Amino acid sequence: MTDEGATAPGGEPPRKPGEEPPRKPGGEPARKPGTDAERSELEQLRARVAVLETDKTAREPHHRWKSFFAALLIIIGCVLAPLAAVAAWASSEVGDTDRYVQTVAPLASDPDIQAAAANRVTNAVMEHIDLPALLEGVAPADRPLLEKALGKLGNSLENAVRSFVHDKAQDIIASETFERIWTEANRRIHTAVEKALTGSGGGAVKINNDSVTVDLGPVVDQVKQRLVDEGMTVAAKIPEVHTDFTVLRADNIGKVKTYFRLLQIAGTWLPVLSLLLIAAGVLLSRHRRRVLVTAALAFAFATLMLGVGLTVFRVVYLNALPDTVSQPAAGSVYDAMTHYLRTTVRMAVVLGVVVALAAWLTGPGRWATVVRQGWHSGIGAVRSTADHAGLRTGPVGPFVHRHRGWITWILVAAAVLTFILWSYPTGLVIVCIALVLLFALAVAEFLAENGTDRSTAQH
Repeated sequence: MTDEGATAPGGEPPRKPGEEPPRKPGGEPARKPGTDAERSELEQLRARVAVLETDKTAREPHHRWKSFFAALLIIIGCVLAPLAAVAAWASSEVGDTDRYVQTVAPLASDPDIQAAAANRVTNAVMEHIDLPALLEGVAPADRPLLEKALGKLGNSLENAVRSFVHDKAQDIIASETFERIWTEANRRIHTAVEKALTGSGGGAVKINNDSVTVDLGPVVDQVKQRLVDEGMTVAAKIPEVHTDFTVLRADNIGKVKTYFRLLQIAGTWLPVLSLLLIAAGVLLSRHRRRVLVTAALAFAFATLMLGVGLTVFRVVYLNALPDTVSQPAAGSVYDAMTHYLRTTVRMAVVLGVVVALAAWLTGPGRWATVVRQGWHSGIGAVRSTADHAGLRTGPVGPFVHRHRGWITWILVAAAVLTFILWSYPTGLVIVCIALVLLFALAVAEFLAENGTDRSTAQH
């Protein structure tokens, strides 16, 4: 017998004699909790939970190692990015004659370069002019012409003659003759520049006292002839003069040559290695889209720091020059030689920002979703207007709708291939490629319609 109020085994209240056991809503008798079937099911659930927890514990170190190596690869790729830009610049400047000429040709018309070259030529000519015998050695028939050209001598014959020679030198250097001499000489001596930067000299470009210099002897000859034509016949007695114009100067040109050679060798594969390391890090990460945004911005920031370094080094370089070198002219040469490197820096920064923006816009973020919804709504409104105007896509619309994924990837691949095959892309080229890709995607979105879209618009 059991006491009143006692419970039966299993926690159920006692039943009166003849009372049926409780039933489920379907009419089946309810199983007592704690039966063998329920205990077996509970044990199975516990076993499954234990297995899942064990797998989670085993996966966590694996994911941590993957995340570590992904971050390491991305960091190395971003660190190599500025060096890759410098290597590509060094390789192209030395390996491509046309690119080198395009770099140095504008210097012929640079005012600071012209002023420095005119001063150098004037000094070279004045060292070989005998001032006391200047008027005495002039033929009587030529003396009036010379006196008229020199004007009032004042108290200083030397200053007057120097000014006269400087004007003629400036006229020669500011003319197309100097531009032609400068361009042709640089094209002809491109090989000598490579030799100079890799350890040997020769030709019009050579290394003297840790400097890369250009001989202005042909310009001196032109100035001598102009002086003779103007009546200063004594200038014909000036011997052959060679005067050097410094293009590049370094305190330890030997190290510069070594580094330049290494960068030239690495210029073909280092940029590819940098991008491959960043791509491998993104593929190895768990949250690829988020990591891609971070890696692209880090790549842009690293190359931007190179641009800042070029600006800082310009100041250091100019301050280290001796007083005999014209700082404005040296600054013009530095700006010209680093022009394409700065262009590469801007291109890399724009590329990183565009890739980060594209990855963010295709993600599940709130604002990215709002932007995509606005994109689809705008194109849908244009399509609706075209429908009301009677424009039809025919079979093209359903075809594009069925293969829209493939079409999107083909357009993206075409944009990437265009960037790869472009000889020397700039930031503007990257922006134009991105805008053309957006336009192509908008056209594909506009054409992509199925049969229900058309019938819904008509109703």
